Amino acid sequence: MKAIRIEHVGGPEVLTYVETDDPKSDDVLVEVAAAGLNYIDTYHRQGLYPMDLPFVPGLEGAGTVVVAPADSEWAAGDRVAWTGQLGSYAERVAVPADKLVRVPEAVPLDTAAAVMLQGLTAHYLARDTFPLVAGDRCLIHAGAGGVGLLIIQLAKLVGAEVFTTVSTDAKAELAATAGADHVLRYDRFTEAVEALAGPRPLDVVYDGIGAATFDAGLTLLRKRGMLVLFGQASGPVPPIDLQVLAQNGSLFTTRPTLFDYIPDAASLRSRSDELFSWIGSGDVDVRIGQTWPLAEAADAHRALEGRATTGKTLLIP
Repeated sequence: MKAIRIEHVGGPEVLTYVETDDPKSDDVLVEVAAAGLNYIDTYHRQGLYPMDLPFVPGLEGAGTVVVAPADSEWAAGDRVAWTGQLGSYAERVAVPADKLVRVPEAVPLDTAAAVMLQGLTAHYLARDTFPLVAGDRCLIHAGAGGVGLLIIQLAKLVGAEVFTTVSTDAKAELAATAGADHVLRYDRFTEAVEALAGPRPLDVVYDGIGAATFDAGLTLLRKRGMLVLFGQASGPVPPIDLQVLAQNGSLFTTRPTLFDYIPDAASLRSRSDELFSWIGSGDVDVRIGQTWPLAEAADAHRALEGRATTGKTLLIP
């Protein structure tokens, strides 16, 4: 099969397209229809999250079962998706049975691949980390990104008021189409929020940007509000003096990760089933902004890191 392999860490150029053997495993072998590209893949590639070398990157995708163990709940031809399984940048991947979810016929496989990490992330952020309810005011950074577009829609499903930041006119249009009430630019976003809603108006900030936005976000929160840091696209946030949280009104901050919210098959499937039901009914729209052939994974990484993407990016074997 063909796959992307990383033999040493570095820039996008270390993503090499190679011929290799099918995975040898007792897990379920899946033919990959599409693999999702996520920022964590760039951290793996750069060595920010150290991995044993060499390795095939990619943590999510969707496809059809080729072969499954005799005692498995899965069978050849089943439509499945997964997240948290390294090796997804390939034509075939071996996935543990309990990491697979069933994809309903109403959901295309490329759409399923597009929401397994970003969609489930949006789901736990809006439903559990800070459970949004009608009337809540939230700020969602990077509103035209894959996670941002989905959180906007989940927030509007429950009746929250959404502020979001973007960097271009085209991205502003995407965020507004997703349902954002107030679409702002990053430059002086704190002043823009307060001009619209008064001082410290927000219940929660969902921040996947990190160093460039974290401190300013704290100044917009009401007393006992929460800043949810779920990414670091602009770099890691420096260590924080917890007294700053007290000085700003007994604030909360948290750094959640998806896999602590899907610790077992039951929680994974519960979240994915709800997400797929919203997609199938049309309540949630998944924007696949761009697709790249698997062989051009390096160019896809350059585009992602250059903030030249919107919505979800997929790699197609």
